[in-house]
Amino acid sequence: MEIEMKIKGLVVDPLSKMPIVVLEDPKSERILPIWIGVFEANAIALKIENIATPRPMTHDLLKTILEKTGLDIQRIVVSDVKDNTFYAMIHCLKDGNPLIIDSRPSDAIALALRVKAPIFVEESVVSKAHSLKFDENLEDSEKLKKWLENLQPEDFGKYKM
Repeated sequence: MEIEMKIKGLVVDPLSKMPIVVLEDPKSERILPIWIGVFEANAIALKIENIATPRPMTHDLLKTILEKTGLDIQRIVVSDVKDNTFYAMIHCLKDGNPLIIDSRPSDAIALALRVKAPIFVEESVVSKAHSLKFDENLEDSEKLKKWLENLQPEDFGKYKM
């Protein structure tokens, strides 16, 4: 079963200093944090803040190519998590025929924002994510889990949705 989620915001992991995109199920308020790269976080933040760039960024270019070739993005789905790595699929239509494209969640989310496609997460991914083992070398992994669970709107700074 797929759960439709919204982007709650972007935060920086206080331990690793890596960006995290936080997805939220508005119906249950369950959250799904996904650690992403700095460039992908920037692409997501630019769209959240509606900041125009002088030249097309990578995800803007991809959107244009898809539009020009008649590929219609229907939705993206965070479909799996294995060894603390998330996987996503971009569900498209081309001439009425379904097409599914493998993607990193961060790229799929950045693209979904640009084409206004809904973001879904498989229920199994949400369940697995709650039992994910954070980096076992981090002494404060429990502290990080608690911090993520207790995020408030003001914690997202200017990037909240």
